[in-house]
Amino acid sequence: MKLNLDIKVASSKEWLAAVLNDFDTFLQDHADCERKASAMAMSFVAKYPDRKEIIPELIETALEELEHFQEVYAIMESRHITLPSGMAKDPYLQALLPFCRSDRDNRFLDRLLIASIAETRGAERFRLIAENLKDETLARFYKKLWTSEAKHGHIFIKMALHYFAEDQVYPRLEELLVKESEIIGQLEIRPALH
Repeated sequence: MKLNLDIKVASSKEWLAAVLNDFDTFLQDHADCERKASAMAMSFVAKYPDRKEIIPELIETALEELEHFQEVYAIMESRHITLPSGMAKDPYLQALLPFCRSDRDNRFLDRLLIASIAETRGAERFRLIAENLKDETLARFYKKLWTSEAKHGHIFIKMALHYFAEDQVYPRLEELLVKESEIIGQLEIRPALH
């Protein structure tokens, strides 16, 4: 059973440069992403209360993402950066979500796999940031987040495998990873996580 996944396309140098050249704007987006990730984990609890076996792990994930938001917000405060007045839609997830199938079980599977892919992309990007930041404290923080996001990517695959057979999970994951690689290449380069 394979719990990790390999994204098909690496993030571009142009994306990394955009983030490093406007890190304050990136922090605002990052804070929003952590709030959304926490809400997404809790939305699984709300939409699938019958999937009792994964609820404790979903709650734990939601709390961890909220803790990350708190940590990012503390960094923002230290740099005198305010939260944006509203949370913008994430173009990356907005492009991925239409690939979810509509019936309840397949939608559940697809949402878990998309969550895994998004967390894995986040881990890849946090690793790039950690390896390229000059500020050692921030670099350590992003290294910690990189390992956490990678773990979350594994958690959502494990949840999928709890309810679906490997021959359902892995082929569908592969299809969604191909779509993700197309999407990541078409997104506007901006100082944002996605």
